Amino acid sequence: MSPAFNPVCRACPRLSRHLATVRSEYPGYHARPVAPFGDARARLLIVGLAPGMHGANRTGRPFTGDYAGILLYRTLHRYRFANQPKGDDPDDGLRLIGCRITNAVKCLPPENKPLPEEVARCNRYLEFELRGLRPGSVILALGAIAHGAVLRAKGLKPSAFPFGHGAEHDVGGDIVLLDSYHCSRYNTQTGRLTARMFASVMRRARARLDD
Repeated sequence: MSPAFNPVCRACPRLSRHLATVRSEYPGYHARPVAPFGDARARLLIVGLAPGMHGANRTGRPFTGDYAGILLYRTLHRYRFANQPKGDDPDDGLRLIGCRITNAVKCLPPENKPLPEEVARCNRYLEFELRGLRPGSVILALGAIAHGAVLRAKGLKPSAFPFGHGAEHDVGGDIVLLDSYHCSRYNTQTGRLTARMFASVMRRARARLDD
């Protein structure tokens, strides 16, 4: 079993029970831990929160099939991190270029709200992923929980690296942690995160990797 991902992980009892309920209600859904997706040797690692109920939890691929993926994959394509601007279905031919997407929590949490202890239990997988990043890489954290999970995996104190949209943090090893508000439906519809704001963050990631 790879230390980067366990497709049958049941370390979190609440999440395991929730997924069992979802599988019974939606037998066609993936409804299991969702594996990271993208380039195995990526220099841009995007860390989201957790699979969405009718998105990755349904399709088995991060940010596929839900609203958040619309802005994410369109922007990745714009900045040459994806071969196409859409990622609606796991069989659509989408390929990430120098980019990989994972989540702080690999299983769907009730109401999209993982408990702190669930984030902590899942952190071992993120820690393994971060150890594989090469110098000069960029970690893009989508939201404060993902930001905190990255810091935990790196053994860093959150108080020394406050989350803020567009903030950049040196997390050692010539690796930068770049923050963005999550590209969720709520954030984009309320204007907390606009397409321009998200593009600005992605543009900075592209510039750093091209430097």
